[in-house]
Amino acid sequence: MSSGHERSAVYAAIVASISVLTSCGSGNTNAPQASTSGAAAGGTTTSAGTPVGKAKGKKSKPFTGKTIVLDPGHNGGNGAHPSDINRKVDIVNGRKECDTTGTESASGYSEHAYTWDVSNRLKKILQARGAKVVLTRNNDTGVGPCINERAAIGNQAKADVALSVHADGAPKSGHGFHIIEPAPIKGHTDKIVKDSSRLALALRAAYLRGTGISYSDYIGKDALDVRGDLGGLNLSTVPKVFIETGNMANPGDIAKLADPNFRQRIAESLATGLAAYFG
Repeated sequence: MSSGHERSAVYAAIVASISVLTSCGSGNTNAPQASTSGAAAGGTTTSAGTPVGKAKGKKSKPFTGKTIVLDPGHNGGNGAHPSDINRKVDIVNGRKECDTTGTESASGYSEHAYTWDVSNRLKKILQARGAKVVLTRNNDTGVGPCINERAAIGNQAKADVALSVHADGAPKSGHGFHIIEPAPIKGHTDKIVKDSSRLALALRAAYLRGTGISYSDYIGKDALDVRGDLGGLNLSTVPKVFIETGNMANPGDIAKLADPNFRQRIAESLATGLAAYFG
Protein backbone atom coordinates (compact mmCIF):
# COMPACT_ATOMS: atom_id res chain seq x y z
CA MET A 1 0.00 0.00 0.00
CA SER A 2 1.47 3.36 -1.05
CA SER A 3 2.13 6.14 1.39
CA GLY A 4 -0.02 9.31 1.68
CA HIS A 5 2.71 11.30 -0.08
CA GLU A 6 2.69 8.92 -3.03
CA ARG A 7 -1.14 9.08 -3.34
CA SER A 8 -1.01 12.91 -3.38
CA ALA A 9 1.56 12.86 -6.16
CA VAL A 10 -0.52 10.48 -8.27
CA TYR A 11 -3.69 12.57 -7.77
CA ALA A 12 -1.88 15.76 -8.83
CA ALA A 13 -0.65 14.06 -11.98
CA ILE A 14 -4.16 12.91 -12.88
CA VAL A 15 -5.61 16.41 -12.39
CA ALA A 16 -2.89 17.91 -14.57
CA SER A 17 -3.58 15.37 -17.29
CA ILE A 18 -7.32 16.10 -17.30
CA SER A 19 -6.61 19.85 -17.46
CA VAL A 20 -4.46 19.42 -20.56
CA LEU A 21 -7.02 17.24 -22.32
CA THR A 22 -9.84 19.67 -21.65
CA SER A 23 -7.93 22.71 -22.84
CA CYS A 24 -7.16 20.97 -26.15
CA GLY A 25 -10.80 20.18 -26.88
CA SER A 26 -10.16 16.45 -26.77
CA GLY A 27 -13.86 15.51 -26.58
CA ASN A 28 -14.68 15.83 -22.91
CA THR A 29 -18.45 15.77 -23.51
CA ASN A 30 -19.22 16.32 -19.84
CA ALA A 31 -17.60 19.74 -19.81
CA PRO A 32 -18.13 21.67 -23.09
CA GLN A 33 -16.08 24.81 -23.46
CA ALA A 34 -17.44 28.20 -24.56
CA SER A 35 -16.25 29.19 -28.02
CA THR A 36 -14.31 32.43 -28.30
CA SER A 37 -15.50 32.81 -31.91
CA GLY A 38 -19.20 32.07 -31.40
CA ALA A 39 -22.22 34.35 -31.80
CA ALA A 40 -22.29 37.44 -29.61
CA ALA A 41 -25.75 36.41 -28.46
CA GLY A 42 -24.25 33.31 -26.84
CA GLY A 43 -25.43 30.73 -29.37
CA THR A 44 -23.51 27.49 -29.83
CA THR A 45 -21.28 27.02 -32.82
CA THR A 46 -20.66 24.34 -35.42
CA SER A 47 -17.24 22.69 -35.80
CA ALA A 48 -16.49 25.34 -38.43
CA GLY A 49 -17.28 28.14 -35.99
CA THR A 50 -20.65 29.10 -37.54
CA PRO A 51 -23.06 30.45 -34.89
CA VAL A 52 -25.83 27.84 -35.04
CA GLY A 53 -28.37 29.79 -33.01
CA LYS A 54 -27.89 32.86 -35.15
CA ALA A 55 -28.26 30.94 -38.42
CA LYS A 56 -31.48 29.33 -37.27
CA GLY A 57 -32.86 32.68 -36.17
CA LYS A 58 -32.17 34.16 -39.57
CA LYS A 59 -33.94 31.32 -41.37
CA SER A 60 -36.96 31.60 -39.09
CA LYS A 61 -37.35 35.31 -39.85
CA PRO A 62 -37.71 35.61 -43.64
CA PHE A 63 -39.09 39.15 -43.43
CA THR A 64 -36.18 40.70 -41.53
CA GLY A 65 -35.44 44.13 -42.99
CA LYS A 66 -38.73 44.25 -44.93
CA THR A 67 -41.42 46.88 -44.47
CA ILE A 68 -44.92 45.68 -45.28
CA VAL A 69 -47.97 47.93 -45.31
CA LEU A 70 -51.32 46.27 -44.63
CA ASP A 71 -54.42 48.16 -45.67
CA PRO A 72 -57.58 46.84 -43.94
CA GLY A 73 -60.41 47.91 -46.24
CA HIS A 74 -62.95 50.54 -45.08
CA ASN A 75 -63.53 51.53 -41.43
CA GLY A 76 -66.19 51.18 -38.75
CA GLY A 77 -67.08 54.87 -38.57
CA ASN A 78 -67.57 55.39 -42.31
CA GLY A 79 -71.30 54.68 -42.30
CA ALA A 80 -72.01 57.44 -39.80
CA HIS A 81 -70.05 60.06 -41.76
CA PRO A 82 -71.36 60.04 -45.34
CA SER A 83 -70.23 63.58 -46.13
CA ASP A 84 -66.66 62.72 -45.21
CA ILE A 85 -66.38 59.49 -47.16
CA ASN A 86 -68.37 60.67 -50.17
CA ARG A 87 -66.15 63.66 -50.93
CA LYS A 88 -64.15 63.18 -54.11
CA VAL A 89 -60.38 62.79 -54.24
CA ASP A 90 -57.97 62.67 -57.16
CA ILE A 91 -56.96 59.18 -58.34
CA VAL A 92 -54.67 60.27 -61.23
CA ASN A 93 -57.06 59.46 -64.07
CA GLY A 94 -60.22 60.79 -62.47
CA ARG A 95 -61.90 61.50 -59.16
CA LYS A 96 -63.52 59.06 -56.80
CA GLU A 97 -65.12 58.89 -53.34
CA CYS A 98 -62.74 59.18 -50.41
CA ASP A 99 -63.86 55.75 -49.15
CA THR A 100 -66.93 53.55 -48.83
CA THR A 101 -68.65 51.64 -46.05
CA GLY A 102 -67.80 48.26 -47.57
CA THR A 103 -70.17 45.33 -47.62
CA GLU A 104 -71.56 42.95 -45.01
CA SER A 105 -72.96 39.45 -44.78
CA ALA A 106 -76.67 38.61 -44.57
CA SER A 107 -76.22 38.20 -40.83
CA GLY A 108 -74.60 41.62 -40.47
CA TYR A 109 -70.92 40.70 -40.28
CA SER A 110 -69.24 43.78 -41.74
CA GLU A 111 -66.38 43.85 -44.18
CA HIS A 112 -64.57 46.51 -42.16
CA ALA A 113 -64.58 44.30 -39.04
CA TYR A 114 -63.46 41.32 -41.09
CA THR A 115 -60.56 43.12 -42.77
CA TRP A 116 -59.46 44.62 -39.46
CA ASP A 117 -59.36 41.17 -37.85
CA VAL A 118 -57.51 39.45 -40.71
CA SER A 119 -55.00 42.29 -41.06
CA ASN A 120 -54.13 42.21 -37.37
CA ARG A 121 -53.72 38.45 -37.43
CA LEU A 122 -51.42 38.82 -40.42
CA LYS A 123 -49.52 41.64 -38.74
CA LYS A 124 -48.67 39.42 -35.76
CA ILE A 125 -47.39 36.64 -38.02
CA LEU A 126 -45.24 38.98 -40.08
CA GLN A 127 -43.80 40.78 -37.06
CA ALA A 128 -42.92 37.46 -35.44
CA ARG A 129 -40.96 36.66 -38.59
CA GLY A 130 -39.01 39.90 -38.58
CA ALA A 131 -41.08 42.36 -40.64
CA LYS A 132 -41.81 45.96 -39.87
CA VAL A 133 -45.58 46.21 -40.39
CA VAL A 134 -47.55 49.42 -40.88
CA LEU A 135 -51.36 49.47 -40.83
CA THR A 136 -53.21 52.18 -42.73
CA ARG A 137 -55.65 52.59 -39.86
CA ASN A 138 -55.29 52.22 -36.10
CA ASN A 139 -58.72 50.95 -35.14
CA ASP A 140 -62.09 49.84 -36.48
CA THR A 141 -64.11 52.78 -35.19
CA GLY A 142 -62.71 55.68 -37.18
CA VAL A 143 -63.45 57.29 -40.53
CA GLY A 144 -61.32 56.60 -43.60
CA PRO A 145 -58.53 57.23 -44.28
CA CYS A 146 -59.30 58.21 -47.85
CA ILE A 147 -58.03 56.01 -50.64
CA ASN A 148 -55.36 58.54 -51.61
CA GLU A 149 -54.15 58.68 -48.01
CA ARG A 150 -54.00 54.89 -47.82
CA ALA A 151 -51.68 54.86 -50.83
CA ALA A 152 -49.60 57.69 -49.36
CA ILE A 153 -49.00 55.70 -46.15
CA GLY A 154 -47.38 52.91 -48.14
CA ASN A 155 -45.36 55.39 -50.18
CA GLN A 156 -44.12 57.33 -47.17
CA ALA A 157 -43.16 54.13 -45.39
CA LYS A 158 -41.12 53.17 -48.47
CA ALA A 159 -42.75 49.78 -48.16
CA ASP A 160 -41.31 46.78 -49.90
CA VAL A 161 -44.91 45.80 -50.64
CA ALA A 162 -48.43 46.89 -49.69
CA LEU A 163 -51.46 44.63 -49.45
CA SER A 164 -55.05 45.83 -49.25
CA VAL A 165 -57.32 43.28 -47.59
CA HIS A 166 -60.99 43.08 -48.63
CA ALA A 167 -63.98 40.77 -49.00
CA ASP A 168 -66.42 41.20 -51.87
CA GLY A 169 -70.14 41.97 -51.93
CA ALA A 170 -71.04 40.30 -55.23
CA PRO A 171 -74.31 38.46 -56.05
CA LYS A 172 -74.67 35.49 -53.72
CA SER A 173 -74.41 33.02 -56.58
CA GLY A 174 -70.78 34.02 -57.12
CA HIS A 175 -68.01 32.57 -55.01
CA GLY A 176 -64.27 32.45 -54.72
CA PHE A 177 -61.40 34.91 -54.29
CA HIS A 178 -59.58 37.20 -56.67
CA ILE A 179 -56.63 39.57 -56.62
CA ILE A 180 -56.66 43.03 -58.17
CA GLU A 181 -53.49 44.31 -59.83
CA PRO A 182 -52.72 47.87 -60.94
CA ALA A 183 -53.15 48.68 -64.61
CA PRO A 184 -50.20 50.44 -66.25
CA ILE A 185 -50.55 54.22 -66.09
CA LYS A 186 -47.59 55.98 -67.63
CA GLY A 187 -45.67 58.05 -65.14
CA HIS A 188 -47.53 56.53 -62.20
CA THR A 189 -47.99 52.76 -61.94
CA ASP A 190 -45.74 51.68 -64.79
CA LYS A 191 -42.83 51.23 -62.39
CA ILE A 192 -44.73 48.91 -60.04
CA VAL A 193 -46.80 46.83 -62.47
CA LYS A 194 -44.26 44.05 -62.93
CA ASP A 195 -43.56 43.53 -59.22
CA SER A 196 -47.24 43.91 -58.34
CA SER A 197 -48.06 41.15 -60.82
CA ARG A 198 -45.40 38.93 -59.27
CA LEU A 199 -46.87 39.66 -55.84
CA ALA A 200 -50.35 38.76 -57.10
CA LEU A 201 -49.14 35.40 -58.42
CA ALA A 202 -47.37 34.53 -55.17
CA LEU A 203 -50.42 35.41 -53.09
CA ARG A 204 -52.79 33.61 -55.45
CA ALA A 205 -50.88 30.33 -55.22
CA ALA A 206 -50.51 30.50 -51.42
CA TYR A 207 -54.11 31.52 -50.82
CA LEU A 208 -55.55 28.76 -52.97
CA ARG A 209 -53.34 26.14 -51.38
CA GLY A 210 -53.71 27.41 -47.82
CA THR A 211 -57.44 28.07 -47.69
CA GLY A 212 -58.96 25.84 -50.34
CA ILE A 213 -61.16 28.74 -51.49
CA SER A 214 -61.43 28.52 -55.26
CA TYR A 215 -60.71 31.15 -57.88
CA SER A 216 -63.57 33.60 -58.36
CA ASP A 217 -66.19 32.34 -60.80
CA TYR A 218 -67.73 35.76 -61.40
CA ILE A 219 -64.90 38.20 -62.06
CA GLY A 220 -61.36 38.27 -63.41
CA LYS A 221 -59.42 35.53 -65.17
CA ASP A 222 -57.88 32.79 -63.03
CA ALA A 223 -58.47 34.95 -59.95
CA LEU A 224 -56.61 37.95 -61.41
CA ASP A 225 -58.21 41.27 -62.27
CA VAL A 226 -56.33 44.29 -63.62
CA ARG A 227 -57.91 47.66 -62.82
CA GLY A 228 -57.04 51.29 -63.41
CA ASP A 229 -59.89 52.86 -61.44
CA LEU A 230 -58.72 52.28 -57.89
CA GLY A 231 -56.95 55.17 -56.19
CA GLY A 232 -55.23 52.86 -53.76
CA LEU A 233 -53.39 51.29 -56.68
CA ASN A 234 -53.11 54.24 -59.08
CA LEU A 235 -51.38 56.40 -56.47
CA SER A 236 -49.04 53.73 -55.11
CA THR A 237 -45.33 54.01 -55.78
CA VAL A 238 -44.61 50.63 -54.17
CA PRO A 239 -45.72 47.17 -55.37
CA LYS A 240 -49.32 46.73 -54.25
CA VAL A 241 -52.38 44.56 -54.82
CA PHE A 242 -55.87 44.17 -53.39
CA ILE A 243 -57.17 40.75 -52.41
CA GLU A 244 -60.90 40.05 -52.32
CA THR A 245 -60.64 37.04 -50.03
CA GLY A 246 -64.15 35.74 -50.74
CA ASN A 247 -67.72 36.85 -51.38
CA MET A 248 -69.50 37.81 -48.17
CA ALA A 249 -72.87 37.36 -49.89
CA ASN A 250 -72.15 33.76 -50.81
CA PRO A 251 -73.25 31.25 -48.13
CA GLY A 252 -70.27 28.97 -48.64
CA ASP A 253 -67.69 31.75 -48.62
CA ILE A 254 -69.09 33.60 -45.63
CA ALA A 255 -69.26 30.41 -43.58
CA LYS A 256 -65.47 30.36 -43.84
CA LEU A 257 -64.81 34.10 -43.53
CA ALA A 258 -66.95 34.36 -40.39
CA ASP A 259 -65.02 31.59 -38.62
CA PRO A 260 -62.17 32.95 -36.44
CA ASN A 261 -60.13 29.79 -36.93
CA PHE A 262 -60.47 30.09 -40.68
CA ARG A 263 -59.48 33.75 -40.54
CA GLN A 264 -56.26 32.66 -38.89
CA ARG A 265 -55.78 30.24 -41.75
CA ILE A 266 -56.35 33.10 -44.19
CA ALA A 267 -53.72 35.22 -42.43
CA GLU A 268 -51.22 32.38 -42.47
CA SER A 269 -51.83 31.79 -46.17
CA LEU A 270 -51.24 35.46 -46.95
CA ALA A 271 -48.01 35.38 -44.93
CA THR A 272 -46.90 32.36 -46.94
CA GLY A 273 -47.61 34.23 -50.17
CA LEU A 274 -45.63 37.25 -49.03
CA ALA A 275 -42.71 35.02 -48.06
CA ALA A 276 -42.81 33.42 -51.50
CA TYR A 277 -42.70 36.87 -53.11
CA PHE A 278 -39.59 37.82 -51.19
CA GLY A 279 -38.05 34.36 -51.54
